[in-house]
Amino acid sequence: MQDDAWSPPPVLLTVDLVILTLREGRLCVLLVERGEAPFQGMLALPGGFLNHAGEEILDAAHRELREETDLTAGWVHLEQLATYGGAGRDPRGRVVSVAHLAIAPGLPEPVAGTDAADAAWVPAEAVLSGEVELAFDHHRIVADGIERARTKLESTALATAFCAELFTIAELQQVYEAVWGAELDTRNFYRKVQAVEGFIIPAGSGRRSTGGRPARLYRAGPKKVLIPPLTRPVPSTTDESTGEEGE
Repeated sequence: MQDDAWSPPPVLLTVDLVILTLREGRLCVLLVERGEAPFQGMLALPGGFLNHAGEEILDAAHRELREETDLTAGWVHLEQLATYGGAGRDPRGRVVSVAHLAIAPGLPEPVAGTDAADAAWVPAEAVLSGEVELAFDHHRIVADGIERARTKLESTALATAFCAELFTIAELQQVYEAVWGAELDTRNFYRKVQAVEGFIIPAGSGRRSTGGRPARLYRAGPKKVLIPPLTRPVPSTTDESTGEEGE
């Protein structure tokens, strides 16, 4: 039997935004400097509380993006990443966050808004390595967002969006290396790309000089889902006791 005195526990709902882009050949994440407590002065993901009970979650995500970084819905397409609700993730109480992800090319410099003291693109590797410390549990959220982005490059044609209209396979490879955070074997990458019908298509007989033999130019093909997928290289592990590499 339910206790007549029972009442639902107080739970607050927020949105957090993982916005990823490539800048100067590096995968970067959009971060803001918190302008208020808790964690005032620390870097964090853009985000915040819903304005009112009737505000839709996606609307709140776009509003926070606009208010904290001056980026609008016209710049990015947001998709839900995951929900984070650990009991101790926010010192203000039980706060559940619905995180959203956007991966887009050509994003401009952000402009800090009303709730942020500053906003900037930060190399993703600096966050993943712990060199850049984030407020709340945002390190985990960023790591999950980057993993989603890396998976998308395996199974979709997203990488071509970060290239010019005409590009070489070497330039496409640079996108994969930046997002995956790994160097790729050029011949193996070329073979895998060519094996996916409709992923990229030759752009006539045009070639681009790269300092050596002129490279053939391509454009994005009609395929949006890659079959077979381009799988990431599996990093080797080293046995600390022997110094030998394992599988």
